[in-house]
Order: sequence, then structure tokens, then C-alpha cells
Amino acid sequence: MEPNPELTPVVAPEPTPPLRRELRTWGRDLVIALSLAVVIIIFFYQPVKVEGTSMTPLISDQERIFINKFVYRFEPIARGDVVVFWYPLDRSKSFIKRVVGLPGDTVEIREGQVFVNGKYLPEPYVPPESADMNNFSPTKIPKGEYFVMGDHRISSNDSRIFGPVPRNFIYGKAVFAYWPVDHFGSIPVLDESEK
Repeated sequence: MEPNPELTPVVAPEPTPPLRRELRTWGRDLVIALSLAVVIIIFFYQPVKVEGTSMTPLISDQERIFINKFVYRFEPIARGDVVVFWYPLDRSKSFIKRVVGLPGDTVEIREGQVFVNGKYLPEPYVPPESADMNNFSPTKIPKGEYFVMGDHRISSNDSRIFGPVPRNFIYGKAVFAYWPVDHFGSIPVLDESEK
């Protein structure tokens, strides 16, 4: 005798508890966010360890920072930017310095004070105890090159010694410090009044 279909009980699937569904959604979103963060860090940012004191007090010896490797594909290099570049005299080494002179500028230093195109350049990032009181004859920066200097002028090997840096040697902009913890945070950008 066959069972009567009208009497066969229909078992409905148990509904997913709202908390479990919510946790599953949060977990998926977290995995996606972490994956995107890893991709951005790997392809757009590069962690680097700074060696030397030429950028103190902004960036210290052995400090770890992130550099943005793609920013200059979308915006020009600006005066005041802290850039990372291949050392012109030995491309196996990288240096970090601040951009002082842009292509076409004339840079001169008189008793430690920087003049760009004949106008005094305020440099609030150079502490008085780090200033170098030497002179540097007026030098016109060639097209496609940048004049860079360390903030700790008395201990910086920079464009005063090796000359302007070609644009294709500059491969990143310092944007974020992550170690040591007391330096954690974005690397300050100068506003237009300070440039």
C-alpha cells in the first residue's frame, strides 16, 4: 500500500539563525578588506628601513616607513616632498631626502639659508642645531632633475655633493612611519605657505 501524499509531512529547512548569518557576512567582509589591504600594501606601498641621520628629526636612523611607489604617476613631484631615490653614484643604494629645487629652478645657499630663484625658502623642518652655515653657488636645475637635501644639513650627503637627481631615479614618496611606535603616523606634508 502506497503512502498517501496528502498525509506525508513536509519538513521545512531550519532557518539560519540571524546571528550566524551576521557573523558570516562580517567574516566575508573582513577577509575581503584584509585581502585588499595586502594587495594595496604590496603593489602600491613599500616598507623601507631608513639608515642614517640625514632626515632627523622627521625620520630617525633605523626607523621603518612606508613609501608610496605610484603617487608620482598621478601627481608631480613637489617642493617639500620627502622622496626615496636611487643614489646617483651607486644605483645599488637608496637615499631619502627632501625636494628643495624643481626642474628649471636656480638654487643657491648663503650661509646656510636656501634661496630658490632668488627668493628665500623658509624651511621650518630644519632645526637650528642641524643647519649647515656653508655656501653653495647658484645652480640651475636641468630639465627632468631635482635638487634634494637632508633636513639634518650638517650630516647629509645630498645634491650639494652629488648634484641634482634625475626624475627616473626617484621611485617613491615617504608617507607613513610605523616603527618605532612613538613615531607611528603619517609623515607630515607641508602646506603651501611653508613651501
